[in-house]
Amino acid sequence: MKKRFLSASLAIILTTSVVIPTTLQEVRAADETNSVMVAQEERISAQEFLNLAVTALTFQHGSEPMRQQIIGQWVKAGELTDLSSMIKRDEVARILVRAINKEEKEASLAEYLEKANKLGLFNGVVSTEFISKQDAVKILNNANQIKNGSNNEGVKEISVEDFMKNPGNFGYELSPDGNYITFASAWESRSNVFVKKMNDDSEPIRVSSSKDRDIAGFFWKDDTLLYLKDKGGDENFHIYSTTFNGSEEKDLTPYPNVTVGILSGLQGVKDEILIMMNKEDATVFDVYKLNVKTGETTHVAKNPGNITSWLADRNGNVRVAVASDGVAGTILYRDSEKDEFRPFIEVEAGDEVMPVAFSKDNQYIYATSNKGRDKVEVVKYDLKGKEEVIMSNDEVDVSGILYNADQDKLLYGAYITDKTNYQFFDEDFEKLFRKIQNKLGVPESELGINDYNKEMTKFIVSVSSDTVYGQYYYYDSTTDELKELATLSPWLNPEELAEMHPISYKSRDGLIINGYLTLPKNKEAKNLPLIVNPHGGPWARDMWGFNPEVQLLANRGYAVLQVNFRSSTGYGKEFLQAGNKQWGLKIQDDITDGVQWAIDQGIADPERIGIYGASFGGYATLAGITYTPDLYAAAVDYVGVSNIFTLLNTIPPYWETMRDMFYERVGHPEKDKELLTAVSPIFHADKIKTPLFVAQGANDPRVNKAESDQIVEALRARGVDVEYMLKDNEGHGFANEENRIEFYNAMVKFFDSHLK
Repeated sequence: MKKRFLSASLAIILTTSVVIPTTLQEVRAADETNSVMVAQEERISAQEFLNLAVTALTFQHGSEPMRQQIIGQWVKAGELTDLSSMIKRDEVARILVRAINKEEKEASLAEYLEKANKLGLFNGVVSTEFISKQDAVKILNNANQIKNGSNNEGVKEISVEDFMKNPGNFGYELSPDGNYITFASAWESRSNVFVKKMNDDSEPIRVSSSKDRDIAGFFWKDDTLLYLKDKGGDENFHIYSTTFNGSEEKDLTPYPNVTVGILSGLQGVKDEILIMMNKEDATVFDVYKLNVKTGETTHVAKNPGNITSWLADRNGNVRVAVASDGVAGTILYRDSEKDEFRPFIEVEAGDEVMPVAFSKDNQYIYATSNKGRDKVEVVKYDLKGKEEVIMSNDEVDVSGILYNADQDKLLYGAYITDKTNYQFFDEDFEKLFRKIQNKLGVPESELGINDYNKEMTKFIVSVSSDTVYGQYYYYDSTTDELKELATLSPWLNPEELAEMHPISYKSRDGLIINGYLTLPKNKEAKNLPLIVNPHGGPWARDMWGFNPEVQLLANRGYAVLQVNFRSSTGYGKEFLQAGNKQWGLKIQDDITDGVQWAIDQGIADPERIGIYGASFGGYATLAGITYTPDLYAAAVDYVGVSNIFTLLNTIPPYWETMRDMFYERVGHPEKDKELLTAVSPIFHADKIKTPLFVAQGANDPRVNKAESDQIVEALRARGVDVEYMLKDNEGHGFANEENRIEFYNAMVKFFDSHLK
């Protein structure tokens, strides 16, 4: 649980102004058309070659900013200063040696050319100073073969259990004084909390004893360890305290049908924290002070019915509230808890303003905001609401900030294009970050600062990538000691796992769609069975990194396609709103266009396409086999929506303040009755002919069990055999280890039976 990483939602729409070929086949066709050109005219410019190379060697076929980012990695400052000039053989060699990750210590063009010749990049190409378009096609084909280096035999099969069982020790954190370290690890097949003294050879001590449910998160309040847990996936999280030896556990919020959120640790206030609970009214959250020793609660702020979040100042006084009807709203402010809240910032439909922290002197408020612009930026407000922009990005939303409360400094802002990037605001912290990065030898996108002590001398850092689940390290800046703490799922060998490739393509109506393609290891990317995996939300996004279920499918020989369709966060307000009232329509078209893109590239076998998704992804799965029934040969719906009317009627009570947002973004059950009927798969089940497997948690508070029951009953009434897995001790997705393993075993068996 990254206590100090303050997340913001993301957003962007990318545009491209240049016409670029989308497949190498089109490159060849264009080349053949021009084959009668004289030799001088056949020469290719540096810009033309780079465009062809990005198209041929990457999957960035839609986003010009991403294409230019890649070119920037292949061509360093001072090289190829005139892109319109004809490119030379040795310049091509330098670009491609870098592009296929074969660069070592080459310094001169002659050395790059020598390396390229040894690799065979110029096999079949006549030796001339300049190259032609025909030469470029041959060279890029050679580069692709060298880069992929596949014998098409795949890799050994790894068990479902190895991908899906508890991964070992994770979630490392430091105690406030830096003398203890805590982490989660499995006990009785459930994640529990452990404590270990720093610089001590003693064994870690388990301090929680949950047998029914994983611990959902844990944190320190001075010398007290607290953790959160729900029951059977009902998402009614309670706060528990535990002693250091684990001999006494106590539910500090033992109220039935109540869920709790943490508002502030109240630094400097002994034994008390601020929490939010829907104890008085199930639909809204009031603010309470909670004594972590006794469990005593004191009511601090009453929710009038429209407050969606609160912010306390540095003294623990609740002075900011976010009021919303789900669409528009107001940021409210008060000078003290004795005063009435007053309007501070107006938030119009589509705007997002999220206060995240007061400055140390309580004179400024840090926030993320897209008010008056398309992208979410980092801003600072004075107490009159005057805004100062601290960080922005033209392409994407800012995704989060790291603010150090003790130093009263914004250390960095993060943003996600294809991968995570950082913009640093503190020179000393950047030097420390780079020092750790160099010690570990990883790109910045793979390094995370997870926790640190008050003095910022002791750190927990982590490394993860598409093929590395996660590694935790302890770093002491006073001694420069870097110590490995744990590796997640150490039984998984990164060399046997599949790479996740960032992609982009254009939708049928011209939007740039970004996403990720994971290709099975040691297999030729040609005519593969494909699983398209739409994400949940839909107001979320897929990100580059380790994904156990994607790796499982890739290990079984499937290509896996994940697309950030319109309505995904991270790409700007306009892109998100382009998905309003487009469930089953343009959102689904974006997914379908992604599948067609993979077919057009020759990657996917059109006869062996499957679709699998959870939550909204489950809805997209059902919509896919309902509205494009000939596209998919198999489908897995995991806690997905089948009937939008019943979804809206059964949302959890504490989502009531967001009801108008659902009406705005999905549709109103009365005003948009015709639309919602048209895009609810349950009313068109007669069109479904694709084999279907459905999985559901009985206690799911978001997507009610009835969503799965309805579609299963409708199809079975037609005599269609639907495989249905229902778990009585699960909610919105299967958290318990044995249920995860059973589900993914069944899913793999199901897909294999229909797609292989």
